[in-house]
Amino acid sequence: MAAQGARAVGTDPAHAPATPPSGPPPVEVRRSARRRRTVTAFRDGGTVVVCIPAGFTRAQERVWVERMVSRLAAQDQRRRPSDEALARRASELSARYLGGRARPSSVRWVANQTTRWGSTTTADGTIRLSDRLQGMPSWVVDYVLVHELAHLLEHGHGEAFWELVEAYPRTERARGYLEGFATARDLPIDDVDDGADPAAQLPG
Repeated sequence: MAAQGARAVGTDPAHAPATPPSGPPPVEVRRSARRRRTVTAFRDGGTVVVCIPAGFTRAQERVWVERMVSRLAAQDQRRRPSDEALARRASELSARYLGGRARPSSVRWVANQTTRWGSTTTADGTIRLSDRLQGMPSWVVDYVLVHELAHLLEHGHGEAFWELVEAYPRTERARGYLEGFATARDLPIDDVDDGADPAAQLPG
């Protein structure tokens, strides 16, 4: 049974941006004759793919691979804040969009939420976000935080609750992102918009 008083946002039961492994990731370099100056990099699973112009020398390749891998690592760090940073961000969002009225006792990442993006236990004021959100855009994580903070003020998913959440200007965009993310991977999503208590519907 889910903990009494817990509220949940969305779901993503199967896919998780992986916690970065220790040590440098494997790198694949792709040269393109169509490129002249631009260099791009992206992740393909656990591999960093760096796309460079075909005319680059080996020395240029080494420089750009190191530079792009470092940039991706910095991006990952920004998108995977610590529990302390997450709590600070929740406080900032509460002050900005909820008049500072939502004051959680703790905010932290958890790895055991397989059907929720986030949850709140109103009895003790704790907020938990699924670590599956790590690596997603910061404005998506902000939306989930605002959603959970709003549950400290309004327990259900009624009109008053959504008025609080929609003070966050990227609410619809973030909801669309999460729904599209799950749909693209054929993942089931718990409906949190019908006023029901999703926690009562979830096992575990």
